[in-house]
Amino acid sequence: RPKRPKRRRGPGGGPPGRRPPRPRVPFHRRDPIKRLNVGLLVVAFVLSLFAGRLVQLQTIESGSYSELAIKQRLQEIDLPAGRGDITDAQGNPLAMTVEARAIFADPYIIKPEKRQAIVNALAPTLGLDPASVMKTISRPGSRFEYLAHGVRPDQARLVTGYKFLGIGTLPEYRRQYPNDSLAAGVIGFVNAEGKGATGLEYAMNSQLAGRSGWQRVEISPEGQHIPMGEDQKRPPVPGRGVRLTLMRDIQYQAQRAIEQQVKATGARSGSVVVMDPRDGRLLAMASAPGYDPNDYNDSHPSRWGSPIVQEAYEPGSTGKVLTAAAVMEKGGVTPETVFTVPDRLKRYDRTFRDSHRHPTQRLTFGGVLATSSNVGTILASERITQQTLYQFLRAFGFGEKTGVGLPGETAGQLLPPERWSGTDRYPIAFGQTVSVNALQMASVYATIANGGTRVPPTLIEGTTGEDGALTPAARPASRRVVSPGTAREIRDMLEGVTSRDGTAPKAKIPGYRVAGKTGTAEIVNPRCGCYDGSGYTASFAGFAPADDPQLVVQVVLQGPRKGSHYGGDVAAPVFKDVMSFALQTRKIPPTGSKPPITKIYARD
Repeated sequence: RPKRPKRRRGPGGGPPGRRPPRPRVPFHRRDPIKRLNVGLLVVAFVLSLFAGRLVQLQTIESGSYSELAIKQRLQEIDLPAGRGDITDAQGNPLAMTVEARAIFADPYIIKPEKRQAIVNALAPTLGLDPASVMKTISRPGSRFEYLAHGVRPDQARLVTGYKFLGIGTLPEYRRQYPNDSLAAGVIGFVNAEGKGATGLEYAMNSQLAGRSGWQRVEISPEGQHIPMGEDQKRPPVPGRGVRLTLMRDIQYQAQRAIEQQVKATGARSGSVVVMDPRDGRLLAMASAPGYDPNDYNDSHPSRWGSPIVQEAYEPGSTGKVLTAAAVMEKGGVTPETVFTVPDRLKRYDRTFRDSHRHPTQRLTFGGVLATSSNVGTILASERITQQTLYQFLRAFGFGEKTGVGLPGETAGQLLPPERWSGTDRYPIAFGQTVSVNALQMASVYATIANGGTRVPPTLIEGTTGEDGALTPAARPASRRVVSPGTAREIRDMLEGVTSRDGTAPKAKIPGYRVAGKTGTAEIVNPRCGCYDGSGYTASFAGFAPADDPQLVVQVVLQGPRKGSHYGGDVAAPVFKDVMSFALQTRKIPPTGSKPPITKIYARD
């Protein structure tokens, strides 16, 4: 074999160009126990930090964090109380509470991209403003917002049918008026917030509304009720019902009659009061034009009240019975007292006239009342002082509220004698320069019908609980105003008003003895404070049977423009209609007695 060439060796015996390897240094391991201890110390330190934080969260700061967590989950839900019903004297519902739903939103879980779809669906379904719905469901951080109250169950089913996450319903109640506009001016309505806004709904809200309750429940982030979560509850206390003295059938007839007459005469408004003079119970309080409390927003707010107590007017000749009572009690006047009556009379710088021209007549005082002579009334009133006249006006209830319980009642206007001008006593004697409301005037005739004893009008029979038991309302105190003899003589004279020679033969009811008085008063023009083209107040007030009065009916028409404006022509027919119906409804038979012969003209 050929010999391999010898490798060259570098210095030190290694390959040429390489350094000799370094000598190895021996490795000595540290103590593993020390390393383990260090690691354990580090872990222990970290765990101590966590433990300290846990102690801080679970002990020192646990209350605040628990409270914050509860606030995030806990929602308070209102539990409305069932509102008490309003019924007539026979228990027929005039205002009642029915089942409804509240629509609510949980803005926290409503996704922004879903908001417009929710608005597009709910706004038209619930009749809400789209911008308002959008604002409500977009409130940051909120978990509960009401969208609507009093929603009918069928509408609520539509809402739940959309299956929107974050939209739900809750049970509540809705106010309903089953007779629509019947007695709306008396009953009033409940507004969108569930509070009485007008009428008895407002005046007796605390009794009717009861006390609302609440329930606190825990809601998950997905909007679900946590079954085992916190659940606190204060049960609601139902409101008490209110039973009125009104009778639905008589109220309906009175309202129908006055609505038709307001339309036929073009009057601005009209009212009818039906009253039992023996105990002051009001059987009907009807006014026109009215409104439907189920849809009160569709009518003007001016219609929401009751003009029977809220509107003051000058009574005109219906007020002459007060002068008659005063002069017969204190002035020595009797029904046969004769007065020489021209058609006009001047006192100081004023001339007073009768409603129509006539030659000078010799009338009995009964004839003065039957023909409604202003001049004859003035002549009779001069037999008493103006202080005496004022005292009788006050005794009959002028210048003070009736206290019937309806909001906004006016006391009318009756100034004390020291503030009367030199001629005020004369128009006051025949029912002008003073003002009253229709209920005050009805009370005057009820006093005469009741033998001279005034029983204030009563509208509230009492309140009822859940068991239906009636708690009677306190009865107002009665007081004697005139003697029974004077009241009887005035009743007999008022029968002459409905005779052929009187001013209201249209008020006569076949088979019954009817007593009453017409009124036709000029309306004060507010621009000048004078009687200048503002129209007339036409009225009639009366009772039947005249010899055993059991019903009083007062009719007022403000500003009739079509045809006659006299009370005997436009108000007396409404009286006849309503009184005839009420007599039949109450099963009041004719007395069968003969009416007195009213002597109107004095024999020469």
